[in-house]
Order: sequence, then C-alpha cells, then structure tokens
Amino acid sequence: MQFIEKSILENAFTYKAYRQLITDLFDQQKSTGEDHSEAMLHYTKLNISRMNRLDKRSRLTETTTQQLANINRPTTWLVITEGWCGDAAQIVPVLNHMALVNEKITLRFILRDKNVAVIDAYLTNGARAIPKILIIDTKTSEVLTTWGPRPAEVQQLVLAAKAKSLATEDLVLREQISSKAAEELHLWYAKDKTKTIQQEFLEVLYPTSITH
Repeated sequence: MQFIEKSILENAFTYKAYRQLITDLFDQQKSTGEDHSEAMLHYTKLNISRMNRLDKRSRLTETTTQQLANINRPTTWLVITEGWCGDAAQIVPVLNHMALVNEKITLRFILRDKNVAVIDAYLTNGARAIPKILIIDTKTSEVLTTWGPRPAEVQQLVLAAKAKSLATEDLVLREQISSKAAEELHLWYAKDKTKTIQQEFLEVLYPTSITH
C-alpha cells in the first residue's frame, strides 16, 4: 500500500492555478523547472495554445460522462507534470473536463521536478515520464492506481523513436528522428480527439472508484 502525504495534496495546484502558473512564468520568459532555454519556452508557448484549444473544444463521450457520474467514492486525481511537457498539454485539459462531471472527484497538480520523491515512486520503465496521474482515496490518501504518461499507442510511437535514435551516433539524425516523432505524436492526438485518453483512463479508474 502506498500513500501520499496530506501536505502534498494540500499544497497542490488546482487546474486554474496550474494554468495560471504556466502563463505567469511564460510572461517572465520562464518555464516550470530550472531550464528556461529558448526550446523550453517554445514548448511552453505551444502547450499554452494546445491547452486553450482543448479547454474550449474537447468533448467527453456519452460513455465517459455516464461512468464518471456513477462514481461514488471520493477520489483525488493527482497529476505529476511540467508546463513544457507536450503530452501533458494534450491530456490535462481532458482530465479537467472529466473531473468536473462529478463533485466527488478532486483534480490537483504538482510539478515533477519539485516533487522528485513522489515521481520516483512511480517511474515508467525506470524513467520520470510525465504526466503521471495518481488516483488517490481522498479520505485515506491511499494511492489506488495510476495512469500515464500517455495512451498505449502513443507510448509505442515514443519507444520506437527512442530505439531508432539510440541506434545512431549521428546527432543531426537523432534530432530529425526526435522532431518527426513529436510531429507524429501531436498528429495522433489531433486525430484521436481525446477519445483514447478517456477510454484508457476510465479503464484504470473505474474499478477503484465505484465503492467506498
């Protein structure tokens, strides 16, 4: 059994505060974390645009809405993330739409690099991959299950690109592989219209959240 310290949950960001933090930092030419390079600022700017779009345009399926409405166990969805993370920008607005369906769901955010001990307890293949979502019993702070860092099909795209990149010592080719993979990743998200995120997250969430 694993638990999250109540102080972490108490100090976690709401969705609105998380979004405002990213915007405020960007206005200061900063991203979350310690790397404020042009590349990170570029990713942050793209992510603000992506999240704004998904806030307005993403829609929950009827199945998603029905299953969320039936949840009767108070749960907290704790998202470990960073403002520069492209996958997070595609996922967290959807989680916010989902959490708003049922008042028993509390959505909160913490930054990975300020909470290393937390993410290190939930590594993905040995890596601090984000976003990572912990489904927590609100009353006991017990971690019931987790999801992330991305839908399974996208994860395979990422792993294939990493393997291809590691197979060459050509730095230019590695950069080309990385850029192409990022393009394919966001194209996948655009075509899927958040349906797979909803489905996979519910498959993990639902069995743990229907009873007290």
